[in-house]
Amino acid sequence: MYPGIHNYSEIGKLNKVLLHRIGKEVEGLVPDNFERLLFDDIPFLEVAQKEHDRFAEVLRENGVEVVYYVEETAKAIADPQVKKAFLNDILDESNLNSQAVREAIFNYLFEMPAEEMVAKIIAGVRKTDIENVASTNLADMISSAYPFYMDPMPNLYFTRDPGACVGNGLNVHHMSTATRRRECLLLQYMLKYNKDFAPEGTQQWYDYNDPASIEGGDVLVLNAETVAIGLSQRTTAIGIEKLAENLLHKSTFKRVLVFDIPKSRAFMHLDTVFTMVDFDKFTIHPEIEGPLQLFEITLGPDGKPRFESVTDQLDRLLARVLNVPAVDLIRCGGDDFMAAQREQWNDGSNTLCIAPATVITYERNYVTNDLLDKKGIKVLTIPSAELSRGRGGPRCMSCPVNRDDL
Repeated sequence: MYPGIHNYSEIGKLNKVLLHRIGKEVEGLVPDNFERLLFDDIPFLEVAQKEHDRFAEVLRENGVEVVYYVEETAKAIADPQVKKAFLNDILDESNLNSQAVREAIFNYLFEMPAEEMVAKIIAGVRKTDIENVASTNLADMISSAYPFYMDPMPNLYFTRDPGACVGNGLNVHHMSTATRRRECLLLQYMLKYNKDFAPEGTQQWYDYNDPASIEGGDVLVLNAETVAIGLSQRTTAIGIEKLAENLLHKSTFKRVLVFDIPKSRAFMHLDTVFTMVDFDKFTIHPEIEGPLQLFEITLGPDGKPRFESVTDQLDRLLARVLNVPAVDLIRCGGDDFMAAQREQWNDGSNTLCIAPATVITYERNYVTNDLLDKKGIKVLTIPSAELSRGRGGPRCMSCPVNRDDL
């Protein structure tokens, strides 16, 4: 068992990782709520769970301790008073329209054991779960056809986004969409009350209550001095500034690199177009190789953040901050434009590095996987027919907690 949060790279030997085993929450997905819940399709749960179990199995086969959101949150709320506060915070974020409904949901959930309660919150509370809730609230009557009192959290299996372990601390993010904000509360309570997960002294670099959005798929720890952050569809410049200021003032990190990436569904986060796979190698989507705005944030002599526009080519910039002679950018899909688009959509660039030159990928991205193999990268593939329907890959599905230093 690896105590504490320790994460100073993208590629150091992975010792401990936080996952969420995909569950009944995806069975709350229907075409009518795709836009609301940020999905394009409905994973077949039985097969998706087998695929996710294989992901966890590959991690364990390679010496990684796997812990899960439900169990770790349940440990955090074992005390009844903490459990009560957690449930009230969840209800505050659940867009409930009447006090009667709120009280009925509170009583229904609070009677459950902690682990069962957390699982049910993630799965969502349907109106059929609670009988005889009297409400004369107009908004309740207008939305009476909607099946849920409390929406499910189908995106939680992408555990990269609610928070990020950076150095010896943790970000608890403010997600850009209302439907995902409750996920961060689980992590907030783990940080405050689960000392197995976050021992005393664990730093917090970003707070759930900070107003500007930032998401973990945009945060890459390149080395002990450098963090890269994507200015993306879901991470704001204000959020980046706040995180950068905390890191530069209170940690060993000396610079934050900001990548201004296209604001679209296919380029949702930085790690969907760019991930590190070895000391000097990255997977990359060809469309961010060209003209791309890059910024570097450091502390000036006066102790205030200094912002500089970077004009270097991406490979030269990365070689400089990583202190290597050159960097190899491995294109997702190679030189085949169609393969690049197809495998980018299925997260071909979204690799999870579990040791230098050893990565976990989706087996479906065979063009990119073959290129990685030819570059000397050990590729461990997992099935993904159903998991990939959520538009995220192995890096998206994992929150590294503890890595060896390089």
